[in-house]
Amino acid sequence: MKLFSKKGKSSVGLDIGSSLIKIVEIDHSKEQPVLSKYGIIKLPSEAIVEGEIMDRSLVIEGINECATKAGIKQSNINTAVSGRAVIVKKVVMDKMNPDDAKEAIFWEAEQHVPFDIDDVCLDFQILKEDVGANQMEILLVAAKKEMVTTHADLIREAGFNPVIIDVDSFAIQNAYEVTRAGTENIVTGLINIGSETTNINIVQNNIPHFTRDLSIGSNVFLESMQRDMGIGLEEAEAILHEEEEIEDTEKCRKVIAVASEELSMGIERSISFLKTAGDAEQIDEVILSGGGARLPWLREILSEKHGIEFKVNDAVARMDRAENMSEEDAIELEKVGPLLTVSMGLALRREEK
Repeated sequence: MKLFSKKGKSSVGLDIGSSLIKIVEIDHSKEQPVLSKYGIIKLPSEAIVEGEIMDRSLVIEGINECATKAGIKQSNINTAVSGRAVIVKKVVMDKMNPDDAKEAIFWEAEQHVPFDIDDVCLDFQILKEDVGANQMEILLVAAKKEMVTTHADLIREAGFNPVIIDVDSFAIQNAYEVTRAGTENIVTGLINIGSETTNINIVQNNIPHFTRDLSIGSNVFLESMQRDMGIGLEEAEAILHEEEEIEDTEKCRKVIAVASEELSMGIERSISFLKTAGDAEQIDEVILSGGGARLPWLREILSEKHGIEFKVNDAVARMDRAENMSEEDAIELEKVGPLLTVSMGLALRREEK
């Protein structure tokens, strides 16, 4: 799914988060895609606050620093948006061919999008061509034009050309599908825990059954650790990044468990909605990505709470890597893999002719 699309040998995915900028380059010249370059840089806390860009110059500087660190030479970039200004919804409408649907989608979207239809970018994908009664099922995606334009302009100001603008949840799904062959009948929850936002996408047979964004991220856990464990931000981040040994493991686990309750409620509502809609009776597995995926005990806590196996996303680890990648970079890649899921999923997208 894409909101805009303007085939080269390589493509680049750029993920601009509230605290980190991540970039990945994929080489498509081989029989299988190869992860050739990657970079991650930390943004100053005042650059992006609650999803809003507060200091454009800091973000532009961060994009360039990240691209330079990774050794990115090309200017074409795939990127993504998410949050409250993005609506993803399954819709049943009159059966028609794709060309006619392009015209009808604007009228259909007015009934389902809580924004002025003139203020949004629309895209859609036909999921089921026939659901009976001469109707079909589509996946409707709407994003506020102002947000999309701001995002694209920011990338242009950094000296790059935004070729494809996707949605975070679909980028994660793309990474999952490319690296996890043979899982078509499995109902999988793809959950990306960023600093301030968590993306949930429940998929089966390459079809997203339910997609939503939660206004909760790893910052909630960091704040809880600082408050309840009496530690500073740097120490809390070191625990999150598995860079520091935890002295009081029992207390830390309790803090993580309490802080996870809001996230757990959001996951439970998503599962309930899925069952009510009749799309699936259960979720077989949940795969976590983003910085929050590395939180100690979070997988175990959520697995116990929901009775579902929670795993850390290993899409990056499953990718072939460039032969000239240094051993140091390869080791680091294993460590930061879950952080790169969105940018890798974006880089796996290729410009359509």
